[in-house]
Amino acid sequence: MLAPSAKPKLLVLLGPTAVGKTKLSLEIAQRYNCEIISGDSMQVYRSMDIGTAKASEAEQQLVPHHLIDIHDPSYPFSAAEFQERVKGLIHDIHARGKLPFIVGGTGLYIESVCYDYQFTDVSMDEAFRQAQEDFANTHGEEALHSKLRDIDPESADRLHANDRRRVIRALEIYHMSGETMTAHLASQKKESPYELCIIGLTMDRALLYQRIEERIDAMIGEGLVEEVQGLLAAGCPKQAISMQALGYKEIVSYLENELSFEDAVILLKRDTRRFAKRQLSWFRHMKDIDWVDVTDAANFSAHFEMISDILAGKFVHKIEYN
Repeated sequence: MLAPSAKPKLLVLLGPTAVGKTKLSLEIAQRYNCEIISGDSMQVYRSMDIGTAKASEAEQQLVPHHLIDIHDPSYPFSAAEFQERVKGLIHDIHARGKLPFIVGGTGLYIESVCYDYQFTDVSMDEAFRQAQEDFANTHGEEALHSKLRDIDPESADRLHANDRRRVIRALEIYHMSGETMTAHLASQKKESPYELCIIGLTMDRALLYQRIEERIDAMIGEGLVEEVQGLLAAGCPKQAISMQALGYKEIVSYLENELSFEDAVILLKRDTRRFAKRQLSWFRHMKDIDWVDVTDAANFSAHFEMISDILAGKFVHKIEYN
């Protein structure tokens, strides 16, 4: 048992899209008696299964999963809500004698939990936000993104131009405080309230890009277009945060005859490759990550044993979870 004064243990598995987190996470969770908390900002949405690459129903039955299918697609989920919910889940999972295990690729969300970010430090300015919305509506999201790049290149590298809400928030932080989002986040990185074990997966960049393209082809084959059609038919507005996700925005453009199907798929593959690059950039600015290279995907058992060794070195020898 944990001593009353000890920090709660928290296991994290992160990495770029298509690197192979799901398969490893299921093996780790079963070996170490974990409950998985999704660290993906879009898996919270119901009816968004294919494009978010959720664990299948069968996979979810193997291990308890949390923060999947908790909101309708029109709901504006945020990093602050994620942080609040995960704090409660970590407490509950420990109370059941299990190990909380965050698995995902949304860097800000995961880091906000690991280091207890304070999201209320910089106030909001509704008039400023509306002005930026109007600017984006008139000049386009790339032009809005360029405004961010002028003041905060690092945040611009991490945020996609389509992520209008977070781009505007980054501009707002600078507008209200005179401090960039990059500097604001750096100032938040204090001691963690948890005893952390953060494992990062990486692989050869060319192989990762190949896996991304193969995954997108598979998503199309599994019915991604029909999934997006169903969301629109159910009344989900195309401006919703959920519909700005990779795989959804591009298919909406195809369905609205703004792009051909072929061009939509090419755009989706390009943007997903860029997204993976931004994910890796974010993670490499984080501390406390033990990296595992999984380029040799056929050598799954060796990767699992490497992760087991990291876990043993970090904290498994101190508390029995299996």
